[in-house]
Amino acid sequence: MDNSIMKEQNKNIQNPDQELWDRAAIDKIRKKLEKNLSAKRYQHTLGVAYTAACLAMRWQADPVRAEIAGLLHDCAKEYGEKELLSLGETFSITFSDAERAAPQVLHAVVGPGVAQRKYGVRDADILSAIRWHTTGKADMTLLEQIVFTADYIEPNRDRASDLDEMRALAFQDLDECVYRITDHTLAYLEQKGIPADPMTEQCYLWLKEKKDDNSGTGENCSQCDGREAGIRNQSH
Repeated sequence: MDNSIMKEQNKNIQNPDQELWDRAAIDKIRKKLEKNLSAKRYQHTLGVAYTAACLAMRWQADPVRAEIAGLLHDCAKEYGEKELLSLGETFSITFSDAERAAPQVLHAVVGPGVAQRKYGVRDADILSAIRWHTTGKADMTLLEQIVFTADYIEPNRDRASDLDEMRALAFQDLDECVYRITDHTLAYLEQKGIPADPMTEQCYLWLKEKKDDNSGTGENCSQCDGREAGIRNQSH
């Protein structure tokens, strides 16, 4: 098991006597989401919640918090771009230029505010997992990695060619799985000529450095090395 995950295990296991969420509260969130999301989005949401809880049990994180984060990761997805920008003002969010140029990530930026105001969630770790489920970032927590991965591999997903591999890898090496998802995302965006979010690039560099440190030799991948150099050149 990866050392970084081992270090977080005890921190992420919540004492059952301190549990703030019961099934009635979770069911209330689920029923509210069913009313507010399209049928397809709701099914995806249930898939992410289920997968996140499974991954949490595998990596000894809190499955209840993972389930709630999974349920609410797309709670702002049904809003249009103008509504999301307006909600950003309401929540005092300053959008980056990259976020304004990529409307598909705005729901993740606004999501924590919606989860707080509309669904009564105050847990900072859950809100952060909602925030970073789309782009990822450097130094992701275990819960953030779990929700990020669950969004990619949940059972209703069927488009990515590497799903079978990623679904297995997620339960074997979570860091490696997040790294490969990020790598594939950057390759896809590059192929389509779509600018990548800087946070995704930072996530990629963070995980690549961890891989290189763990191997002691560096990764033998000319395409990956080229991507790393390109990202670092853009940041200077």
